[in-house]
Amino acid sequence: MMKSEGQDNPKQLLHLVLGGELTDLGSVEFANLDEVDIVGIYPNYASAYDAWKGAAQRSVDNAHMRYFIVHMHRLLDPEKDTGET
Repeated sequence: MMKSEGQDNPKQLLHLVLGGELTDLGSVEFANLDEVDIVGIYPNYASAYDAWKGAAQRSVDNAHMRYFIVHMHRLLDPEKDTGET
């Protein structure tokens, strides 16, 4: 669907939300790659943050479980500075 002229068309900045149980709290090595939870890919940081927060809150009872937001747009185009966190 195309947007009509004059509507906001924010730039798509892809973010991946994933998590799993870590081998050690001081590292980012997953204990079992087969059990990594891929929450999803989101078009902006705000929606990725909401998904991250929900997943993290569901796993609060497991101290070794961590969720992360990966800035995919930075991996896809590392030369470009978007000014976004």
